[in-house]
Amino acid sequence: MINIFKERKTIEQVEEGNELAPKFDENGLMPVVTTDAKTGDVLMLGYQNEEALKLTIQTGEAHYWSRSRECLWHKGATSGLIQKIIDIRIDDDQDSIWLKVELQGLEASCHVGFKSCFYRSIPTGNIKDEIKLIYKEDEKTFDPKDIYGDAPNPTKL
Repeated sequence: MINIFKERKTIEQVEEGNELAPKFDENGLMPVVTTDAKTGDVLMLGYQNEEALKLTIQTGEAHYWSRSRECLWHKGATSGLIQKIIDIRIDDDQDSIWLKVELQGLEASCHVGFKSCFYRSIPTGNIKDEIKLIYKEDEKTFDPKDIYGDAPNPTKL
């Protein structure tokens, strides 16, 4: 298979050239912001390793590295919540990705059942008591038990 990533040689090449020379962190990962191509809503923040980025480019569907499960993850392979790639952007120093996606299936992205993983807001200002998160999505798009059954929640506490 052809190596689609170039070696990072100069700042000019990375910042102003047209070669794809991504920089993964010390764990081999790169943060990925995923947004809904229609609405611009932020759906999730995930991570990609080299293989996940290559698969995303090659298949036109989002792939991530799951830090909690420590494995490659094709978004929607289990749930049907496929993220079809509309556009892939890489930032100026090529160490983070922005995916614009079209949601397939239930048009949701969050394993908890909401459209976006960012379904709560943190109040700001003069806080006198404990902070209570404010729900920004009125209801879930789907019931996770209908899709995942009684599978354990992948979120580590």
